[in-house]
Amino acid sequence: MSDGWTRGARRWRVGACLGVFLCATLGMVGSGFSQERVGVAGEAGGDYLIGPDDVLDISIWKEDTLQRKVVVRPDGKISFPLIGEIPAAARPAEEIQKEITQRLKKYIPEPVVTVVVEKVASYKIYVIGEVKNSGQYQVGHYLDVVQALALAGGLTAYAAENKIRILRRENGVETAIPFEYAKVKSGADLRQNIILRRGDVVVVP
Repeated sequence: MSDGWTRGARRWRVGACLGVFLCATLGMVGSGFSQERVGVAGEAGGDYLIGPDDVLDISIWKEDTLQRKVVVRPDGKISFPLIGEIPAAARPAEEIQKEITQRLKKYIPEPVVTVVVEKVASYKIYVIGEVKNSGQYQVGHYLDVVQALALAGGLTAYAAENKIRILRRENGVETAIPFEYAKVKSGADLRQNIILRRGDVVVVP
């Protein structure tokens, strides 16, 4: 049996497995996969980083009057009694909890603070162009490109599947990341299937 035939068979198996995954994911979307919160999960190996519009539930043990549900403002900050404003964006809940604890020590002896992400609303991604359901998607966990395309109902028959771009803005600079769907679908280059960051725009020409 030739090496070429063996490599071809392996590639076919990888592509078939990915195809099954895509069908299952699309089925989940079609059967009522919610665009609301579906659980707070961290990006590969890390904690969830809070962003604007997220809702935090902050409580201090034995201090019921200080319990608050606060919304992270567009500037990335929150306000809390006694200690004023606190930067919250791009930080995990545990870090904010520690800072509130430290600041409250001026007013409360040995405060026991709990910070919980009550609602995930900041992780929004956008899928536009030749997909069945283009628009903004707000979910409570990180998505890769294939999952985002599945959430948008998949590509239309007119999509240029190897000219997909992910638009990403960082520090005021926008970059375009190429994504060749055919290679990912066949299992030839799965590294392209990156985790999307909040605010990313997937463009399907």
